[in-house]
Order: sequence, then structure tokens, then C-alpha cells
Amino acid sequence: MTQKSNQTMSDRLAHAARKGKISRRSFMNYSAAAGMTSSAASGFWGTSAKAEPKRGGKFRIGQHDGNTTDQYDPGQYISFMDIALGHTHRSYLTLINTDQTLGPDVASEWSASPDATEWTFKLNDRATFHSGKKVTAADVIATMNHHRGEASSSAAKALLSSVEDIVDNGDHSITFKLSAPNADLPWIMPDYHLAIVPGNEDGTANWQSGDGCGPYKIVENEPGIATRLVRHEDWHGEGAWFDEVEFIIINDPNARQTALLTGDVDAISQIENKTMSLLARDPNIEVENVPSAQCITLPMHVDTAPFDNPDVRMALKLAINREEMIEKIAFGAATIGNDFHHSPAMPYWPDDIPQREYDPDQARSLLKKAGMEDLSVSIHAAESITNGAIDGLILYAEHAKAAGINIDVVREPNDGYWSEVWLKKPWCIVAWGARPTPDVMYSLAYKDDAAWNETRWKNPQFNEILLLAKAELDDAKRAEMYRDMALILRDDGGSVIPYYPNFVYARRSNVQHSGQLAASWMMDGFRAASRWWFNA
Repeated sequence: MTQKSNQTMSDRLAHAARKGKISRRSFMNYSAAAGMTSSAASGFWGTSAKAEPKRGGKFRIGQHDGNTTDQYDPGQYISFMDIALGHTHRSYLTLINTDQTLGPDVASEWSASPDATEWTFKLNDRATFHSGKKVTAADVIATMNHHRGEASSSAAKALLSSVEDIVDNGDHSITFKLSAPNADLPWIMPDYHLAIVPGNEDGTANWQSGDGCGPYKIVENEPGIATRLVRHEDWHGEGAWFDEVEFIIINDPNARQTALLTGDVDAISQIENKTMSLLARDPNIEVENVPSAQCITLPMHVDTAPFDNPDVRMALKLAINREEMIEKIAFGAATIGNDFHHSPAMPYWPDDIPQREYDPDQARSLLKKAGMEDLSVSIHAAESITNGAIDGLILYAEHAKAAGINIDVVREPNDGYWSEVWLKKPWCIVAWGARPTPDVMYSLAYKDDAAWNETRWKNPQFNEILLLAKAELDDAKRAEMYRDMALILRDDGGSVIPYYPNFVYARRSNVQHSGQLAASWMMDGFRAASRWWFNA
């Protein structure tokens, strides 16, 4: 093909991309035919495919992990449907952008005192609740206080434990006053529990109404079945291109993927990794495979036998072949775990900690030392928790046999898993969403008094360093502290961490986005409803 012909084809490809008439896959194939390298074609796609978003249409999402127990209290959000809906009908002080940076939401700007013990957030004066009421400082304070205090049952209580007071400055801004410095406070604010809700006259939070100040307002909601929303015309943010959004709960992965293929839904929140390549062959489907800090944990209650024995915990950590699990269960779409909940996608990653290897002989030796040879334990799981949840644990059970360990995989119903199994059964499987910093993750799940301390693990040294790290403004010293915490958690903690799975989800090719996807949660940080649009 001549240089002129190549240029003509490139021009046509660029035009088709801008009009949304060609998928990225086809664009890349035709670009190769035009003589472009793959890296050049990727860059060309990034600049050519930036079609102007269009308003209109009803965006139907096939959502997994929806339950009849899902509800409006943000302090009790627990399922993926809870989180998805929270990001669609409510807003937060700050948000995670598609390039993984921190951006404004209800707060338009923020600043700290020199010692980071006071943080002031200026509120967006255009933010309005779906009921028509303007968002005020009193609403934000009521929201935050819902997660604070002895009486609070919020899972985010530990995140705000250092907040001594929140002050209305009288100029549409608020100031958090902390008992100790916290450089991460603005990064805590996108936590999905901290959704802004209206305040009552007595200063309590009115979460019961379901009112929010997010891009879409709820018009129908049947937990565990479906939720329909319409655009909030007075939303303060950018986007909200769809006229309507509907979440349809489809917990079965095969049914979810069939609904996408037949066009009954426009996107699905999770696909099975084993079907990635098959779905990618369909010209009407676009598969997204986004590396992230989400994490699969297998938490043991360390106050319950036999998990109260550290040798047993270590034996179970040594009895899993993580590489084989990533190959056969995640189909390569994952990063290996090392039994501490701090992923390479987070800052301060301690990359010099040796990787724990599969060692059934050492595991068997530890069990002999503990007097627990031929150990038998049960682990509880539901298929909806993560791709290949049941198959992965069955594979783990095969690995453990070489150490003389019998693992019984107990299949639980999808519905009610978070209320009836997690935090209640002594060993289960959990899928944690990505958190932006190690402090947020450690404060939520490993601090001794955290509501979501899923292993019931209490380590005084770990907790002491955690508090010191929050106050440390020197990055090098802070990184060393997180390394120390990772080592303590790795060797003494109560969770087996096999891997960090990528977010793998899919959309029909007539659904467009900017080309960048947030890695904070699946579905573009669960903001697909407000960030994506139809190209026709």
C-alpha cells in the first residue's frame, strides 16, 4: 500500500472513530493494515476517538451482587449494587478521576493547615438534592457525623476516628479538626460510605428518604430486582448523558453475559474471565480489563480455633499455589498477592518484600508443630463474590491436600452473603474493592476496632505504626512504616490473599466512554452511568 493510500485509510479511520462508527478492536486491526505499529495506533485511537458525548437514551446495566437486603443507609453499604447505586444517585465530597487522580465533587476545593490537623472543604454552590433543596454545610456535617461517635454503626467509623469536630465556617465551607495529622483525609472522602445525604433539623442524617445530590434520581427501586433512575437536571457535575439509567440485578454470570450478547442490557458489571476472549470476538461487544487494587481475601477469625493458632494460619498461607490460581481462575487478569492488603496499584508499595511461595512441605511441618496434622477446615463462598469464587477455592483445596489439609468448600446463596456469611462465618472468601491508599485499607479492615475487621485480628504494634503513619508527612518515612505494617500483617495476620483481580466488565459497542477508566471500582469507578454515553 502506498503512503498516500495509508494516509487516506488513516483519515477514514479517524473519521469513523470520531463518529463512533467503529470499535477500538476494528480500529486497531485496520490501522495495522494501514501500516501503523500497535503503539502508534493506540495513540491515534486516543486522539481520534474522542467523539463529543451525546445526550439521550436509557442505559441498562446488568449488575451483579444485588440483594434483597440492599438499602439506603450509606454507613451500611456492603454489596456491589449498594456501591453502584451510591455512586449514581448520590455524590461525595471528592471523587477519583478516570486518570486515578483526586478530583472535586460536592467540594469544589480543599486545603490543609501546615500540620494537616485541619482540613477545609469549600462546597460547590450549585450542588442540589433531588428534592430541590440546596446542599449546605449542615447537610455535609450531618452526613459525616452519621459515621462518627460511639452510637454509630457505620462501617466508615474507623476512617473518621481522628475527627474531633467539624465546623460550619458560615461561608459555604466546612473544616475538619483532627486529633492528629492525616495527610490522606481528602482521599478518604470518596469512600463509598461517605455519600452526602440531607440533614434533619436536629442534625441527624436523613438517609431514609433515598434523597441524593448525584447525577440521577431514583424513581423506582426494588432491592435485589431492579432500580430505575432519571437524570437530575440540576446536577452540579459534568456528564449524566443518559436520560434514564436502569440497574437490572443478574447475579448469575451466564445469564448476565447472555443478556449483554442479546442486547437486553447495554453493559454488565462483571464477566467471567474464562469468557473474555470469546466475548471479545463479537464485534458488538467491548471488553474492559482494568488492573486495580481490588483484592480477594480469605479471612480467618483469629479468635476461633483452629485459626487462633499462628502456625495454622501460616500453614494455610503456604498451602496455596497463587500462580496456578491466577492462570486457571483469573486467566491472567490479576496481580499476585502476598498476604498483606497493599497492592502495587497503591502508593508506598513495598516492592522488596519476598513473594510467599507455595510450600506444602513447610505447611505440613507447621501443622505437626501445632499438633494439628490432617487438619480439616471449612471455607464458605458464593459464586457472585468474584469471578470463579467456587472454582478457585476448589483448586485451593487441591493444593492444600499436599500439606495434609482437607478444605471443605461450602457453597452459600448469593443473596444475603454479606449479611449472613461475611464477618460471621470463621472462614470465607471476600472481594474488596480498590482503596486509594494503604491507610484507608488498613484503617477499614485491620485496625483493631474497625467495624470491618474481618479477621478479628488485633496487633498492638500494627495499630501503633498505623497511627504514626497517618501523622507522618515525610513520604520516605511513611513508606517505611507501611512496609513494616505489611510485614506484620503478612506473617501474623489472619487472611490468605491469593491475588488482586483486574476489573473485567463489558459494554455493547454503541456505548462510548473517554478512553480512560477509573481503577477505583469496576464500571469506571461505578460512574459509568454519568461518564458514558450512546454514540447513536
